Amino acid sequence: MKLTWQKKDHKQITVQKFLLAQGISQRLIKTMKKGVGTVYLEQKQVPLNTVIKQPVAVTLELPPEKADENVPPSSEPLEIYYEDSNWLVVNKPAGVTSVPGPSDRQDTMVNRVKGYLLQQGATDLVPHVITRLDRFTSGVMLIAKHRVAQGLLTTTAAQKQIHKEYYALVSGELIEKTALIDAPLGRKENSYAYEIQSDGKNAQTKYQVVQDYQDQGALVQVQLLTGRTHQIRAHFTSLGHPLYGDELYQGPQTIIQRQALHAYKLQFVDPFTKTELQFISELPADFKAALAQLDARKRV
Repeated sequence: MKLTWQKKDHKQITVQKFLLAQGISQRLIKTMKKGVGTVYLEQKQVPLNTVIKQPVAVTLELPPEKADENVPPSSEPLEIYYEDSNWLVVNKPAGVTSVPGPSDRQDTMVNRVKGYLLQQGATDLVPHVITRLDRFTSGVMLIAKHRVAQGLLTTTAAQKQIHKEYYALVSGELIEKTALIDAPLGRKENSYAYEIQSDGKNAQTKYQVVQDYQDQGALVQVQLLTGRTHQIRAHFTSLGHPLYGDELYQGPQTIIQRQALHAYKLQFVDPFTKTELQFISELPADFKAALAQLDARKRV
């Protein structure tokens, strides 16, 4: 793949610092220092320590990312919301893990995307997950199609610019209908679950009640201000309102067979085109059915 940027001023800067300023990651720079990739000023190949003194076109050429033999392609369906040469935005079903791991190495979202890319004749065959979702969380998910795109959206500053909103169905009655949960999270000892810990990582969750079912629960719209593991699930559990269907956090198992959490909105500025992209994922059938059951109980 090739990417070209135009240096427009006369300030002196090394090729390496210029690429870093464009968002190329330190990790990729280290890889390039090992001989992977080529940089050109106009059409002349140059090393990373070359000093650029005038306006010029800077081109980065990278070899294709070869497929990982340990990640088999999957031919299972892939619902695509958006695709260009850099990004793939997909709808993840509940029950499918985001990346290969101990629970599944054959049919994760990465396996499915790899299968799709092979069908399309792509040369970069390593999908990079930008917005990972828990196995039983459904909804919109962003994947970078190559390592440059991944690097541009995985810096701390870039991650803060990705706007993510969820719908969660929580148990019990939330007294505060709009609030900010600001509580550090850490992993429980000998458990996969997370809890509030004074020395945990900073975690902030904004929520607003969309539909109140009194003491039966509430549908809440949630915005993540940080991106900690199990953040929404752990934060509402800390309030005494675990999500319906969330077995790990002792949520009620009565109306839905997985945690009632859906990533419904994703918004970010494409670092390549500088345009804002927004995607909405409708609630899946099992989530709608759970809401219908609570609504019926409310009317009784």
